[in-house]
Amino acid sequence: MLDTESLDFRASARRCGIALCFVVLFTGCKRSTNDRPVGRVLTIEVPLGLPAVPIPANNPPTADSIDLGRRLFYDTALSRDHSMSCASCHNPRLGFTDGLQVAHGVGGSRGTRNAPTLINSAYLPLQFWDGRSASLEDQAANPIANPLEMNQSHQISLAKLAENPTYPSLFFKAFGSRDINLNRVEKALASFERTILSGNSPFDRYQFGGDKGALTASQVRGLQIFLDPNKGNCGACHTVNRTDALFTDGKFHNTGEGAGDEGEFADVGRFGETKTSADMGAFKTPTLRNVANTAPYMHDGSLKTLKDVVDFYAGGGNSNTYLDKQIRVIQLTGQDRADLVEFLKSLSGEMPRNVGDPGKAVNRSSQ
Repeated sequence: MLDTESLDFRASARRCGIALCFVVLFTGCKRSTNDRPVGRVLTIEVPLGLPAVPIPANNPPTADSIDLGRRLFYDTALSRDHSMSCASCHNPRLGFTDGLQVAHGVGGSRGTRNAPTLINSAYLPLQFWDGRSASLEDQAANPIANPLEMNQSHQISLAKLAENPTYPSLFFKAFGSRDINLNRVEKALASFERTILSGNSPFDRYQFGGDKGALTASQVRGLQIFLDPNKGNCGACHTVNRTDALFTDGKFHNTGEGAGDEGEFADVGRFGETKTSADMGAFKTPTLRNVANTAPYMHDGSLKTLKDVVDFYAGGGNSNTYLDKQIRVIQLTGQDRADLVEFLKSLSGEMPRNVGDPGKAVNRSSQ
């Protein structure tokens, strides 16, 4: 016997199926619509410490496409049972993460990886821990259909949007017609995500703004350890340049996290995409921006505090055949480790105003 939830879902699916017929009728099976945003192209303002945002030629940001993407990002209609939105795993109040060891999905399903922050993801050449998406556009709709996340087919999601009395006009404003298709959804979400930027932190004001009082004495010592190739050597992967700092090289490294007693990996990371042995157990370098607000850490969420992370790297990670050459035991005193943690706290910066849920009044500090 079907339970009430199953019956409700099937009825909803039938209604969405009807709406989907209209989606196909009006958008057509062939891609005749123009999926390039219309209207005045915006320059995304960047805070102190960040370079210009790279923008794909076929998806220039406009006020309307960003607004549409923001609404989609917080809309629970994109999940199977209306219980989740993109913001469920990327909550602005939690540094655009979810605060959980591994991401949870519809119906209490559990993923296998920690939800990475979306802060400054606009700069990453590849998305996801394993780099399986080459752009924010390609990444955007993946969690919607993932059975361990929002667990809803793209067809049903498009049908729900077509049924909604508001979305057709929003798509018209953003793209010049009322057609709703996956390409447009992806582009709108990606344009919004490119505005999720954080900089102008105490570190930025110290390093790039000339304010030598922006960091405490402990944080200054921590910065020196962080950059010193003979001590922390953290900058080898968490890059700091002369005029800006992303705190990630966008590449994949094996730190030994997740390695078993025999050096085996339950999660093979980047190897799963490339099938190259050198990528075994390698995961993308996460940004350290706002890292004090995005615990727990590592791809599997296994380290709970910044102290745990510092201790892990000071110990040389976990030994295995594919351990990155940059990972080695480093001699750090207790004070050195405390200073590193304090420095990492200095990377918490400002967020733009208009990235919170558009349906709620959210103050600047929570956005």
